[in-house]
Amino acid sequence: MSNVEANSVEKRCESRPGGEGIEVLSPREVPLGGPRAMPVRRTLPQRERSLIGAWCFADHYGPDDVGLTGGMNVPPHPHTGLQTVSWLFTGEIEHRDSIGSHAMVRPGELNLMTAGRGIAHSEVSTPETRILHGAQLWVALPASAQDAPPAFDTYAPEPVELDGATVRVFLGTTAGSTSPVHTFSPLLGAEVLLDPGADVTFDIEPGFEVGVLVDEGDVRLRGTPLKWAELGYQPPGSSVVALRNTGETRARLLLLGGEPLGEQVIMWWNFLGRSHDDIVGYRRDWQSEIRGAGSADYRFGTVEGYDGSALPAPELPNSRLKPRG
Repeated sequence: MSNVEANSVEKRCESRPGGEGIEVLSPREVPLGGPRAMPVRRTLPQRERSLIGAWCFADHYGPDDVGLTGGMNVPPHPHTGLQTVSWLFTGEIEHRDSIGSHAMVRPGELNLMTAGRGIAHSEVSTPETRILHGAQLWVALPASAQDAPPAFDTYAPEPVELDGATVRVFLGTTAGSTSPVHTFSPLLGAEVLLDPGADVTFDIEPGFEVGVLVDEGDVRLRGTPLKWAELGYQPPGSSVVALRNTGETRARLLLLGGEPLGEQVIMWWNFLGRSHDDIVGYRRDWQSEIRGAGSADYRFGTVEGYDGSALPAPELPNSRLKPRG
């Protein structure tokens, strides 16, 4: 998924303190991808918090009537230094990338793309899709894996039934379920459905930071109320995540966690690096490749099968980009 804002770290949403050390991050609406931009709600990154574990980017979108919004049509665009995590609640998206992957993103199925040294991909909602609803998340790779080979993985986790909840663990381990998908730092990612009135506790590693992104319903994280589309942050130090549905209808959320990355990163457009010069080089390589002027050893490669042109990079700001984290 392409970040339209030239520097998403410089434009912020709001946060507020909650009880028991919980921080609440509110979303802002931003356009997604090319000329027919679909609006999404972004909670990461922002001034108060750039990372939760290695999770560095969170977009939440829909439910959108594709007949009114035009759906998703994101032309081929590049990524470096991160993994993209696609998770749908409703609809279907066609994924194509420059290492030859061609997959359909469907509800309840993880699609994880490792950019590493560089990859390009496109994302288009299918003609059969009527309602599009889901989340696009990015994970920062540690410096030791920044130039890892690009890769693509899919995984459909089996639902785990608990007293008051249904859980699908797509990364990491909780609720007695473990995802086999490889990550480069300790992570947790799960979809949680909470029954009305349910009060559920999940075991986590005490060193994990945790984010709770509310998709629907009335949710409390350790007693702090979270509104629709808000992201609740729980700092390291606890071995549990306590969630409660205070509403009369089902609640749905994404549970995200991980060890603090402990590194500073630069995110600009669709690139993640460690220095201003990294980003300048990535942009130069991408612009050269889409003009057909790249070297024989392309960093990003070509996305086959997309009907249209690749997305050019925006202009860099006049000032040097600064690392955060």
